[in-house]
Amino acid sequence: MNYLAHARQHLDDPYFVAGTALPDWLNVVARKVRVRRRHAAPFEADSQAPLAAIARGVLQHHHDDAWFHRTPAFAQLSLEMTVRVREALPGDEGMRVFFLGHILVELLLDAELAGQDPQLLPRYYQALARVDPGEVAGAVRRMSGWGAEPLAELIPRFIAERFLWDYADDDKLLWRLNQVMQRVRLSPLPHRLTEIFPAARLAVSRQTTQLLTPDPPNVPA
Repeated sequence: MNYLAHARQHLDDPYFVAGTALPDWLNVVARKVRVRRRHAAPFEADSQAPLAAIARGVLQHHHDDAWFHRTPAFAQLSLEMTVRVREALPGDEGMRVFFLGHILVELLLDAELAGQDPQLLPRYYQALARVDPGEVAGAVRRMSGWGAEPLAELIPRFIAERFLWDYADDDKLLWRLNQVMQRVRLSPLPHRLTEIFPAARLAVSRQTTQLLTPDPPNVPA
């Protein structure tokens, strides 16, 4: 899952929302630092409310990813996206193709959710605007022992940039994907990749419910 899918049901709890984003934020500013379930669990009932909410958000993030990546819809769509990417980029047989097949499903799901409910993205960013970045950095220090100053600097930039809106536009989506490629040290993507985006959007739209339904259905989401 990506940012909005993780947070969409918790937008009235800003620090919980920040917690759902925290593992992905750390991938941006400190790829070697991880806040896993075992790091967050001791703090989910902490007497400091922001720390407890952040810890619960981290736990929600990991719980969501565990069931989301097991859904038949995700398996089908990520394979379909991989095939589409390979056809658009003939000769590219490396890990980039499989990586794109995975993240395209997640980014396009966020775009679909935002399109279905125009209030979701404004509410998401409004929630994060109520968060003290220092509190989030402090929570990471408690959970991981890492200094976390770069994280406190990232959060205001993340809010100001509002890049989740860009996923609705094919050219801007490509631009954002190339930022990811640069961060993970993969080669940039050509503009012709945008030719697959309309059909990819439609495929994700048709399976949004299945993507957001744990399998088996009685697994709590």
